[in-house]
Amino acid sequence: MKINLKDDVQTGIFKGTPMYIGVSVLLLIILVFSILIAVTIGPADISIKSAYDIIVFKLFGIGNAETLSSGAVHDVIWLIRLPRVILAIAVGIGLSVVGIIMQAIVKNPLADPYILGISSGASLGATLAIMLGIGTIFGSNYVGVCAFIGSAAVSMLVLIIANIGGKANSVKLLLAGMAISSVCSAFSSFIVYYANDKEGMQSITYWLMGSLAGAEWSSIIFILPITIIGTIFFLTQYRTLNLMLLGDEVSITLGKNLHKYRLVYLTITSLIIGLVVYSSGMIGFVGLIIPHLVRMLFGTDHKKIIPIAALVGSIFLIWADVLARSIIPNTELPIGILISMIGAPCFIWLMIKKTYGFGGNS
Repeated sequence: MKINLKDDVQTGIFKGTPMYIGVSVLLLIILVFSILIAVTIGPADISIKSAYDIIVFKLFGIGNAETLSSGAVHDVIWLIRLPRVILAIAVGIGLSVVGIIMQAIVKNPLADPYILGISSGASLGATLAIMLGIGTIFGSNYVGVCAFIGSAAVSMLVLIIANIGGKANSVKLLLAGMAISSVCSAFSSFIVYYANDKEGMQSITYWLMGSLAGAEWSSIIFILPITIIGTIFFLTQYRTLNLMLLGDEVSITLGKNLHKYRLVYLTITSLIIGLVVYSSGMIGFVGLIIPHLVRMLFGTDHKKIIPIAALVGSIFLIWADVLARSIIPNTELPIGILISMIGAPCFIWLMIKKTYGFGGNS
């Protein structure tokens, strides 16, 4: 049997390299403008000139140090708005790219970054921290740290279980993830019931809704580089990811065993999602909708769709956060709620399209 990999990664609506390059450049320009505009929007009335003066001074040291190095306006722009924008980029890249990788690993168009129980593990970690006070030694961000530990631990446990009785494949990974997810959810519910803490329940609920309000430079300086490095790594693996869409039987026929690649990819994706959960809580649908949208437009060739997904995810998260902190006066809507309100109808629309298939092929 002759397999033509090129035919199995057909392009989508935007065909050809020139169109792909043009769209990529356009998205990059939109991302830059989104950053420049987003830092000027917020409940505090700050002029555009003041915002840019502070950013230019902090980055390049140009301007009056006495007026630009401190004060209320400085704190709003440099310590609140800009970190949120940069964190939105990191989270958008992480969720979108990991969504693409997870869908390739398990060969399932319904897979998202939390499909293997990562969300339930993070929820259990956060529940233990909030309701029982576990992890307070980690400081003020102990809830996020415990969530990260929970997500990473569950990811490793899923890998171990999926490899029992033979090498892990897409089906065993899905089943192991579902089983561990159910166990973690049950323990979380038990802890909430046992603790009977109304304030703790409210804290857990708000954390699970997702928010970028806790953005800080101290966490961004390692979250953003890791997500970018992870994206670059997966971009170098595009041939293997393309092969995963064909299945294990075909890959073995072509002389390539995907088992070790799945282990490496899942380890890296778990690290990225753990950092996302640590910094922003639970934000759903981004890792499900963005990959579908990108595949419908550009096909299933991971060499093309990984960079596009990173750009689209970044732009989407930036504007979702702007809308979340602006839609209701004097308050902030959790970004997870807003994205679910947008993402669920979009996903339903994708599912009912007659021409829709995995990767956007008809």
